[in-house]
Amino acid sequence: MKRPADIARDEVSMATLVELTGVFEGIASMRISQIKNQVLQSTKFFDELWKIYTQLRVDSLFSFGRDSQGVHSVVDKELYIIITAEGGFSGDIDQKLVQLMLQTYDAEKNEIIVIGHHGAMQLAQRGITYKKYFKLPTKDQNINVSPIIREVQQYRATKVFYQEYVSLMVQDVKRIELSSAIRERGDSSDRPDEIISEDNYIFEPSTYTVAAHLERSMMQIAISQLILNSKLAQYASRFRAMSASHQRADESRNELHLDYNRARRAVKDERLKEIINGMKKSASGVKV
Repeated sequence: MKRPADIARDEVSMATLVELTGVFEGIASMRISQIKNQVLQSTKFFDELWKIYTQLRVDSLFSFGRDSQGVHSVVDKELYIIITAEGGFSGDIDQKLVQLMLQTYDAEKNEIIVIGHHGAMQLAQRGITYKKYFKLPTKDQNINVSPIIREVQQYRATKVFYQEYVSLMVQDVKRIELSSAIRERGDSSDRPDEIISEDNYIFEPSTYTVAAHLERSMMQIAISQLILNSKLAQYASRFRAMSASHQRADESRNELHLDYNRARRAVKDERLKEIINGMKKSASGVKV
């Protein structure tokens, strides 16, 4: 059995771990609340843009805002965008997301853009090459996704693989086709009655240019929301992992405390036994 002093040091170390996991658990909970609020705000803004966009739809196609961006040729491949955590403290959800993407990935048909350093590491470990890597944005407002949109505009289609927040204890991995995601998101909004056309409005430089600008704006919001949803799931996964670690550390600390008390009691019993044995020897040595 360990000495009481050694067990006491282990207990102090475990108490520190309990405190740290509790702090990380609290931070994750706070970030979840903040991101939820940001998602709600961006959803409202998207709804407003979609109402305007549907009022001046010039055709039924979603062209990813290519018209005014000088994108003349489109790569005949499907782009995969995978949104992962920046660090490795998000549980096993990144591994599940990479596995989901690799189920349909074909190097001849797909190219990959990775958001988040952890995902880049996961792909590198599997020997999978990717076209570009972007750091996961640290801020939750005014996320600059313009470089990603410029990449999206070069491909015929784009699928996004992301993490979805279901509840505090449940997170899932999802894939979605980007233009479908925008249309589905817009179709859930109220449809406007008024039609905006060149008969009653003046467009500079043209209706197509304005529509392309709205498409780019909605793509910015859609991609930003997918990033926020992924961050929300990551923080929830981190909360779950830290909560489990906090519980295990607390149980270990309690066990160490019991071991410490047992060790102290064993030392006292040993000393008492030595005293009794010493007294017996002294008594047996006394002559009458």
